[in-house]
Order: sequence, then structure tokens, then C-alpha cells
Amino acid sequence: MVSQEQRRRQLAREKYLRQQQRRTSARRKSRMRNSVIASVLGVVVIGSVALYTTGVLKGNDDKANASASVSPSPSASKKVPDPCEKPAKGAVKKQSWKKEPAVTIDKSAAYTMKLATTCGDIGIALKASAAPHTVNSFNFLAGKGFFDHTKCHRLTTNGIYVLQCGDPTASGSGGPGYTIPDENLKDKSLKGNVYPAGTVAMANTGQPHSGGSQFFLVYQDSQLPPSYAPFGTIDAAGMKVLKKIAAAGENTGAGDGAPNATVVIDKATVAKS
Repeated sequence: MVSQEQRRRQLAREKYLRQQQRRTSARRKSRMRNSVIASVLGVVVIGSVALYTTGVLKGNDDKANASASVSPSPSASKKVPDPCEKPAKGAVKKQSWKKEPAVTIDKSAAYTMKLATTCGDIGIALKASAAPHTVNSFNFLAGKGFFDHTKCHRLTTNGIYVLQCGDPTASGSGGPGYTIPDENLKDKSLKGNVYPAGTVAMANTGQPHSGGSQFFLVYQDSQLPPSYAPFGTIDAAGMKVLKKIAAAGENTGAGDGAPNATVVIDKATVAKS
């Protein structure tokens, strides 16, 4: 017969075993539950990634991608056919002078400049009475063959609309070695800080009286401060040539770079009429 003490110990041991079984069962259920949760989360994450990569989930990224597809980078400029002829044989002369030539032109006479370029002839009526130093300098430089075989190195197609020429190095930093004074900055053609289409004006460094040989031809009205000396007006045939050059665009796609057209001044001449 089992004593009362033995019975008490037996019951205590059975109670302990039942507790252990319940705890083991609870841990097993918990592990199973966590495993299921993890599996479900894994499916959700994988599914989300799959949906994102196929484009079903759309958000702000879509806007960024759309914007990128419509706005090409400057380096992705579309190549267009060159509308101009091959340059004439010859090379740029390396010439430099220490000071501006003495003014020898007749300020009361009419002068014209002809730029025979690879893209066509550009005729310019010069403003000798309003800009005598500038016209005299161009008369001098053209007579020395300074502009012959030089490239027009810059075309702008956004904001301002000009073709820039007159640099024998085609780098944007070349010149004749001397500078000339700013002239005719209050020309009646400049209204509301607009250089009208057909204007020819001096380029400069941004400082007063820093013009040399570089100049720009305006093919479309351009908003600019009146600090670039206007000294000529382009004829109708010359404007057609400029429009052809502008239509070919420039090489960066950003609106300011070297023209896609091969614009070379084969010969520049100034004549008194």
C-alpha cells in the first residue's frame, strides 16, 4: 500500500510533467506560428519586389523616370547633317599687335564687310560714323588676312541667339593682341535691352573697353545688356545663311556650344562704297 507521503510526491511529479508538456507544446506552437509569419512576410516582400520591377507599383520614381526620358542630357545631342561646304585650302595666320591701329577710315563714308564662309556669304553694312574705332579695326584686320580660315566657334540657341566668330584660335580666348574702346552703346536699334536680329556686335570679357577681334551675329532678337558695341547690320542673304547654321544646332544639346555646321570664314573683306 502507498503511503500518503509517496502519493503526494507522485501527484507533484505528475503535475510537473503536465506543466512541462504544456510548455513544450506551447513552444512548438509558437515556433510554428513564427515560421508561418516569416514565410508570409517573405512572400509579401518577394511579391512586392516583383511588382516593383514590373512597374505595377507607381510613385514619385515614375515622375523622375518620365522627366529623364523627355529631357535628354546635354551630352546626348542629336547629330545632324552638316549643311556647309568644306573649308578653302589655307591656314590661319598667327598675327598679333601691341596697340590698336591708328584710325584711318573715312568716318563719313559707307563701308561694308563681306564674310565668305563655308555656309554662304554674309554681307554686313558697317556703322563707320557711330563706331569708327571698331570699323577701322576690322578694316585693318581684314586687310591683314587675320580672319581668313578662322572658325566661328560658338552658337547659342537658348536665351540668346547668336553666332560668335573672330577668334583665330577658335577657343574663345584669342584676339589681335590689342583692345578697342566700346562704342555706340546707345544705338537707337537697341530698345529694352534687346539686340534685334541682324545686329553685329563686339564680344568682350565683361569689362569695359575689352573688345578685340571677336564679334557676334544675331539671328534672332536677343535680350542682352547694352554693353556690346553694335557696329553693323546683316543683309537678307546673310540672315538666310545664319538661319541655316542655327537650324543645324550646336554640339552640346544645352543651347551653347560649337556649331554642328562647319562654319569657317574662308575670306573676310572690308570695302568702302
